[in-house]
This record gives sequence, structure tokens and C-alpha cells, in this order.
Amino acid sequence: MKNSAVAEKLIPKNHGFGTRRLPLETFYYEVYNQDNVELVDINETPIERITLAGIRTSERDYEFDIIIYATGFDAITGSFDKIDFRGIGGARLKDKWRQGPETYLGIMVHEFPNMLMLMGPHTALGNIPRSIEYSVDWVTGLLLFAMKEGLTRLEATLEGVKSWTDHVKALGEGLLSNEVNSWMTGINSNVEGKQRRIVARYSGSAPAYRARCDAVAAKRYDELRLG
Repeated sequence: MKNSAVAEKLIPKNHGFGTRRLPLETFYYEVYNQDNVELVDINETPIERITLAGIRTSERDYEFDIIIYATGFDAITGSFDKIDFRGIGGARLKDKWRQGPETYLGIMVHEFPNMLMLMGPHTALGNIPRSIEYSVDWVTGLLLFAMKEGLTRLEATLEGVKSWTDHVKALGEGLLSNEVNSWMTGINSNVEGKQRRIVARYSGSAPAYRARCDAVAAKRYDELRLG
């Protein structure tokens, strides 16, 4: 960084390095050295309004041709909250997860039969195209098994959900990334009801996650309620 004041603004002050998502884009920091780029700290000079010409902060007006709204992620559970999923007796998934997600292998939810999630909460995260591939294969295997056996109902048990959810929470204990407010802990100040930290991510390794799921499949899915 050529400008020490800009560099100082880019240094996180309220969380440790790596506890929030890192900017890994090529030449990310170098962009701030360009003459046509200006960094504005809205904690110091809050946005007051959108104007016909651009944006007004408490300090001055800025003119723009295009404004891109990047107001934060409603990640992991957000996409599920946007759909009115209903389970047995009309139970709403959003209500069931109000205190945090509860899943079986990050793929199924108790009392929501035949709802199979890909890259839902509590699955092994990483590079998404690679991570989702395993989930697709596992769900495909389960569906092929159901077709072969003439099954029409696939449901996680309460015991299975509790065991897996407790396991995920235990793996997250002591991790600094779970001790800060971020989209990875379910916090988004721009979304109603998302001001409480939750454990939404599986913090174990991908090989360990796959081994657990493979073991379930090898036992002909006997941990599920099948019918």
C-alpha cells in the first residue's frame, strides 16, 4: 500500500486474521493504489442517503454512474429461510431453525421427509464445486436405493439429527472463527432476526465427513426412517 492511511483502514481491528473470510483475489490490495479508487470508511462517515447523482455521506457527496449494493451475505441458512418449506403438520423450517440449524449430515431434517439438501448447513464446506459434488453423489445414491427398494418416504430420525448436530457443535468449540460476528456465524445486521450467532458450519475435515456419510450408505441407510 502506498498510502499509509488507507493501509491502516484495511487492517481489521475487531477480529483476528482469518476469523472472517479473507480477500484472496489477485491484486486486491493493489487496487487501492489506483488514482480512480477511493476507500471510504462508512463507520467514520456514515451513508446518509442515495441521491440522484450518487451517494451522500455525513462528509460529502459522491457521484457514480453505477452503485453496486453489497450489504452482506445471508449465508448458509438464508436461502432456506427465503422458501416457505413446510414439514409434517405444516411445521415451518424457518421456525424449526430459529435457534440455529439442526440437521442429519447436513442433508436431511427431522419431520421434513423427502427434503434433501445440497450444501446445506452442517456439511463439509470448502471450494463449493468440489464440496457439492460429494453431496450430489450421496443423495443420488440414496434416491437410487429408494427406487430399487420401492420406498416413497425418506426421513431423518430425531436421534440422528440430535447426534449429528451435537457433533457439529462440538467440533466448533474453541475455534476463533466461531467467536466473531460474521456471515459464517449467521450474523447479518441488515437482516431481521440474524443478530444471534449460530453454529452453521461443519468444522471437521472433508475426508472425515465423507467417511461418516459413506458408513451410513454402507449400512443401507438404516439410520433413517424409511417407508
